[in-house]
Amino acid sequence: MTSQDARDGSLTGHYRRHGLGEEILAALEKSGKTLCTYEDSAAFDEFHMRGREATRDLARLACISPGMQILDLGCGLGGPARLLAAEHDARVVGLDLMEEFVEAACMLTKMVGMERGTAFLRGDMMRLPFAPETFDVAWSQHTLMNISDKALLFGEIHRVLAPGGTLAFYDVVAGTAPGRHYPVQWASDASMDHLPGEPELCGLLNAAGFAKVAMQNETDACLKWFEDIRSRIKKSAAAGRAKGPAPPGLQIVIGPDAAEKATNTIRNLKEDRIRVVMGTWRKIQPPGR
Repeated sequence: MTSQDARDGSLTGHYRRHGLGEEILAALEKSGKTLCTYEDSAAFDEFHMRGREATRDLARLACISPGMQILDLGCGLGGPARLLAAEHDARVVGLDLMEEFVEAACMLTKMVGMERGTAFLRGDMMRLPFAPETFDVAWSQHTLMNISDKALLFGEIHRVLAPGGTLAFYDVVAGTAPGRHYPVQWASDASMDHLPGEPELCGLLNAAGFAKVAMQNETDACLKWFEDIRSRIKKSAAAGRAKGPAPPGLQIVIGPDAAEKATNTIRNLKEDRIRVVMGTWRKIQPPGR
């Protein structure tokens, strides 16, 4: 989850999942599913559109390589952090405002024996608890949408990145049509929703001391992903497959209104109220040049 302000009860209330770790364990036990590797939790620990496929795409775009020190902002349950450690031999620190997310991330990481390459901390990404020039990469997937003061956030990211370091993000921006249909995954209403348009986002990054390396539109790919999920559900229902206890899925993180949020997200994408972008930006010295 992102960190607008730890005192913002409405935002933390939107993301809060009391007893999340216990709920995950209960769902695993009930379904008979066992976690042996980081791959086994992919159905519920990649809290963004296109899931693990998008994480791998962003890793390629950011040229993640062995030994890199990565800060995962709004790390959630730690799925991307574990993937980056397992598939790229990176060292990843995940930061999230929600204590239950951090606890679940640590629990899942221990279950698959990946404590060595990853660490998870509770903290506010508007006040990053790290020394200057600590990380090679700042990593963000669907974490910018709740942040109103993005200039402050990007200044903090610039501070903790090493010279020439990379900000890699996969996020939602505003489209051309005004307003959004709510609720969505990141907001129950407009008070939590702070989406810039792509030009505004690029301007803020330039002003904070970043230079664009790559920027690409992922909207069509996200719509196809949603449609593929819907098609699989329909085929399964038509085939009359017996339903046993379901293993954990994204609804365990998103909550009981996950289907409504997904439906609204699809509408927003189709009506160009939102777009999805993926980008890598390089830290330049000093900011603004």
